[in-house]
Amino acid sequence: MISYNPKVWIAYIFRFQKSDTLRELLPYMILIGLYSGAIAYLEIECFKLEESSNVKNLTVIHTSLGFVISLLLAYRINSAYDRWWEGRKLWGSLVNNSRNLAMKLSVMLKDEKDLAYFRRLIPSYASMLNKHLKDEETSMQLFDHVDLDLDHHKHRPNQIAKMLYQKINDLYVSHKITGDQLIILNGEIQSFTDICGSCERIKNTPIPYSYSTFIKKFIFIFVLTLPYAYVFTLGYYIIPFACLIFYVLASIELISEEIEEPFGYDDNDLPTTKISTNIKKHIEEIL
Repeated sequence: MISYNPKVWIAYIFRFQKSDTLRELLPYMILIGLYSGAIAYLEIECFKLEESSNVKNLTVIHTSLGFVISLLLAYRINSAYDRWWEGRKLWGSLVNNSRNLAMKLSVMLKDEKDLAYFRRLIPSYASMLNKHLKDEETSMQLFDHVDLDLDHHKHRPNQIAKMLYQKINDLYVSHKITGDQLIILNGEIQSFTDICGSCERIKNTPIPYSYSTFIKKFIFIFVLTLPYAYVFTLGYYIIPFACLIFYVLASIELISEEIEEPFGYDDNDLPTTKISTNIKKHIEEIL
């Protein structure tokens, strides 16, 4: 995740990060500029269309569709941000639940060996979940056309959770904790698996294919038809105008694609590795 001061916004206008959309869209913007210039040349120099030409009335279509595309993109980026923010809340819950489990165990248990076991295992769950969510195979488990040779008995976060359950049960059998304490600790460990399942839901359930592709097609059709109508009012200035419109619309789509899957390695993804490290530090302090 990029660290920055949101109050110093002027400096970021002239700063380009690796994830900046301009880097990725620049080749397309050049092509759209050449395309717009060609359309302008044909209409102005070759066909010499008059101001009364019906082609000029195409602006009515863009005015109407502009409202539609703004609604689509607004919903697109909001839904993507909701997925990013839900992922952040889940990992925040994992931090809190790890602390709560450690604090309860530190009070209930007196044996240093038992404390050392949980001191090592509780942070391991966050670390394994981080690696599990960054695994590309995790994001493809729901796709019918992908045949993954996976051993589902080696789901790493589940293995850690099972070890925690086993240890808690052993403590109860050996009368180191009471039945009431067992129920309390069981709820804390169960929350780990709930968080894992929610993160997997975000990871392996992308935005519906038809919706994503429709927006991309809509943006290209909208931008590619701009020169036909606006050449009459802008002339050759349609070239930077069309490039700017494409940059704005396509950037929203690219940003949405990046943040809708928050568990990867992109600059704007969640710092799950750092969160895992902090969990380890906090658990070692408590236990």
